Amino acid sequence: MKSLKYIFATLLLANTAFAQKVLSLADAVQITLENNYNIKVAENNKLAAENNASIYNSGYLPTVAGRGGASISSKNYDIENHDGTSKSTSGENTVGYNASLGLNYTLFDGMYRTYNYEKMKELDNLSELQVRQIVEGTLQELFTAYYTVASLNETANSFKQSLEISKQRLTRSQYKAEYGQSTQLDVLNAQVDVNTDSINYLNGLQSLANAKRNLNVIIRKNVNDDFNIDTTVSYNVSQSINDLYELAKQQNTKLLLAQKNIDLSKYDIKLFQTNRIPIIGFGANYGFNHNNFNTNANPTINTMTMLGPSAEINLTWNIFDGGRTKVGVQNAKIQMETQQLLQEQTYQNVERDVTNAYTTFQNAMFVLKAEKANLFTNKRNFERSQEQYQLGQLTSIDFRQAQLNLLRAETSYNHAKYTAKIYELAIHQLIGGLLNLKF
Repeated sequence: MKSLKYIFATLLLANTAFAQKVLSLADAVQITLENNYNIKVAENNKLAAENNASIYNSGYLPTVAGRGGASISSKNYDIENHDGTSKSTSGENTVGYNASLGLNYTLFDGMYRTYNYEKMKELDNLSELQVRQIVEGTLQELFTAYYTVASLNETANSFKQSLEISKQRLTRSQYKAEYGQSTQLDVLNAQVDVNTDSINYLNGLQSLANAKRNLNVIIRKNVNDDFNIDTTVSYNVSQSINDLYELAKQQNTKLLLAQKNIDLSKYDIKLFQTNRIPIIGFGANYGFNHNNFNTNANPTINTMTMLGPSAEINLTWNIFDGGRTKVGVQNAKIQMETQQLLQEQTYQNVERDVTNAYTTFQNAMFVLKAEKANLFTNKRNFERSQEQYQLGQLTSIDFRQAQLNLLRAETSYNHAKYTAKIYELAIHQLIGGLLNLKF
C-alpha cells in the first residue's frame, strides 16, 4: 500500500507538471522557421550565393588600381668618348619617385563573363531550392514530432482514465470484501490491476516527456520547456492520383533541383567553349615619374619629370592550349548527360513516392474509419459491462477484459488518427505544396 501511495503521489505531480500552455502547430512552424539550426545554415548559404551572383562578382566592372613608389640607386660609371677620352666616376646616386592611376577593362572575352554571370544567378536559384528542400524536410520532421506528441498525449490520457476506472474497482472490491460480498482475492486482483495501470500511465508520461524534448530540439526551444498540444486534426487531400502526378512534375523540389543541375551543366559547356575565342582588353594609365640625377657622368641632366596619360588596346588569343579546352568541353557534355540521367531517375522515384504516399494515405484513412467504428463498439461494450458489473451480473475478470479492450481501441484509434495526418503531409511535400499549407 505504501508503494501504491507513492505511485499516486508521482502521478499527481506529473499531472501538475504537464498542465502547461498549448503549443499550436502554427506557432511551432513559425518558431521552427525562425530558429531551426539547419534552416539557418541553409539561409546563410543562400546569402553567400546571392553575393556571388552580384554585379560586383561578374567581371563586368573595370578595375582601377593606384600605384606609387620611390627608388634610389648607386652606380659606378666608366665612360669612353668617341674622341678617345675617358672618364670614371664612383658612387653616383639617382633618386626617383613615381605614382600612377591605372584602369583595366575587358572589352570582349568571348561571352565568358555573360555565361559566368548567368551561371552565378542559376547557382543562386539553386541555393534557393536547396533552402526550400531543407525547410520542407525540417517541417516534415516537425510535423512527425508534433503529432507524435499529440498521439502520446491522448494515449497518456487513456491510461489515466483506465487507471481511474481500476481505482474505482479497487475501492468497490474493498467495500464488498468488508461486507463479505466478495473474497480477498478480488481485492488483490484489483490492486494488481491498479499497479499495472499506474505503471502504464507513468511510462506513457515518460514517453510523452521524451517526445516533447525531441520536439523542442527541432523548433530550437529550451529542451525542458513544457507545453500542451492541440490535438485537433483535419484532412485535406481531394486530388486524384493523376492530379498529384502533374503537381509533382511541376513543383516537386527534387525535380526542380534536377532541372537546375542540367541548366548549370549547359553553362559549363559554354564557358569551356569561350576559351577558343580571343580576348580584347583595354588599359588606361595616368602616371607621374620624377628622377634626381646626382652624377658627374651626365652633367647635362639634373632632374627629369614625366606626367601624363597613356592608353592601350590588347588582344590575347589562346590558339592552342594543348587540348585542355577540348577535354573540358567533352567532360562538361558528359556531365550534362549524367544530370539528364539523374533527372529521369528522379522523375521515376518521385512518381513511385507519390503513388506509395497516396495509396498509404488511402489505406490509413480506411484504417482510421475502421478504428473509429471499433472504438465506438468497445465504448458501448464497456458501458454495458460496467453496468452489469455494478449490478453484480459480471465478474471482475470479464469487466477487466472489457476495460482493456477499450484501452486498446482508444490507443489504436489515436495512433491511426495521427498516422493518417503524417501520411497526408508527406503527399503535400511530394507535390511541392507543404509551404503553402495553412495551419
